[in-house]
Amino acid sequence: MVRRVAVIGAGAGGLASVKCCLDEGLEPTCFESSEDIGGVWRYTDSTDSRRVSVYRSVITNTSKEMSCFSDFPFPEDFPSYLPHSLILEYFRMYARHFNLLRHVRFQTTVLSVRKCPDFTASGQWEVVTETAGVRESHIFDAVMVCTGHYQEPYLPLASFPGIESRFKGQRLHSWEYRDVQAFRGKRVLVVGIGNTGGDLSVELSRVAAKVFLSTRSNTWVISRVSNHGFPFDMVSTTRFNHLLEWLLPSALTRRIRFRKFNSWFNHTNYGLASSKSSKFKMIINEELPFCLLSGTVVLKPNVKEFTESSAVFEDGTTEANIDMVLFATGYNFSFPFLEESVRCAIDDNRSLYRCIFPPQLEKPTLAIVGLIQLTGSIMVGSEMQARWVTGVFAGWNKLPPPSRMMAEVLKMKPPVKRNPSERENLKMSFISYMDKIAACAGVKPSVLKLLLTDPQLALAIFFGPCSPYQYRLVGRGSWSGARAAILTQWQRTLKPLRTRVVGDNSSSSSGWCWMCLLALPAALTAGFLFSKYPQPGWNPWAGPQL
Repeated sequence: MVRRVAVIGAGAGGLASVKCCLDEGLEPTCFESSEDIGGVWRYTDSTDSRRVSVYRSVITNTSKEMSCFSDFPFPEDFPSYLPHSLILEYFRMYARHFNLLRHVRFQTTVLSVRKCPDFTASGQWEVVTETAGVRESHIFDAVMVCTGHYQEPYLPLASFPGIESRFKGQRLHSWEYRDVQAFRGKRVLVVGIGNTGGDLSVELSRVAAKVFLSTRSNTWVISRVSNHGFPFDMVSTTRFNHLLEWLLPSALTRRIRFRKFNSWFNHTNYGLASSKSSKFKMIINEELPFCLLSGTVVLKPNVKEFTESSAVFEDGTTEANIDMVLFATGYNFSFPFLEESVRCAIDDNRSLYRCIFPPQLEKPTLAIVGLIQLTGSIMVGSEMQARWVTGVFAGWNKLPPPSRMMAEVLKMKPPVKRNPSERENLKMSFISYMDKIAACAGVKPSVLKLLLTDPQLALAIFFGPCSPYQYRLVGRGSWSGARAAILTQWQRTLKPLRTRVVGDNSSSSSGWCWMCLLALPAALTAGFLFSKYPQPGWNPWAGPQL
């Protein structure tokens, strides 16, 4: 029987894991190498410690209602999209409310996690830590690794001939970036067009002499602000949309999606993406199109090579007098403290059963929490993982035999190891993954059942945002406030905007109700088909698996 659980890391996943352990009656001890909670969301000016943190100006890409812990909404006066300071404040509120800090040992580094000699029978682990130069050895019944995947900067210098041997300018990775001061008046080349590359290009364009943004990917740019000014993820991430995309042919859904993206601006004209391309990625950025339109950011293809002061691109063009190269090329994850037999088997999250459990272990007492790429909030996905994992540790949830887990992993695992930019294209559908793990944990809501007992809630769940509160309606860990949180989520979204009220528009809410009622027969039919013929691997948001 698992009792004592080691939790490694006190970021979003670590805090959620400690709380879930307490919910299941387990005894967690969280080891955090720094002096505070927050993980990457705790901003620091210094890069001396090699600790990865967000940059000063970062704003969340997912809205507060779609990013919160499922039984702890963000304060209603917080804006929908949040700076790092408010995220960290929210973590502190969460930790205080559930009394989590007494279980955290700060400035304690985990040096090694190894199987005990009797692991086959006991499933226990020996965890060696170091605090202020003093080493300790502990025995735990289970371990939850919550260090995430933003750990080691990925800097593919070998892919850019001349960057090390000839280029005389300065080069750095985005993890070293904090603010614009060092870039004033410089000609800057940003390599990589993920969310970070787009953000930094826009920010640098305000102070740099010129910013060039190099990409090899077809990229669709999406605004956080969607229909009628509501957050994009609240409008798009619904069970209704999810079901429609499952029912419609993939070619048609892709065409509809591209047409929607191009209704904002034509991506082909801007050199970003073509609707004919089958390989693509999506980023969140409201300002990048205007920067391209105004010429403060210039889009370029992939870099072929560097000279002493120039970048030569694959289309044969050259940009001279480049002062600085900023690599926004992502991160690799690593678990140097895990014993070799376990560590070498984890290539990426698809080496893990349901992206959590190493399938080859004789006892399922090691879990990797937060090593996921989703089309929605990783924080929400990490909490759901932690709920299932602690249910397994406590004996409420059961895993299949190792042979079945290995078979599923081999089926899902890509044939080759991928770099971070390629893993971005393999993001899993938020609703698909959340529902899969929620079903394992016994907390997935049934819209059809709710339609008979609580039609108002059923319609809100099906047509409204698939917010985290849905997964607190039933099963272990259900929350009495979940229903009210779902029915009032739009009010909390609008609350911070009510600083100057100019009138009450009630037609939008009544129109939404009529739309729900008119679509109900189709939804019931579609729901029956979806439940009868599920496609567990389906992912409407992901491009082809490269």
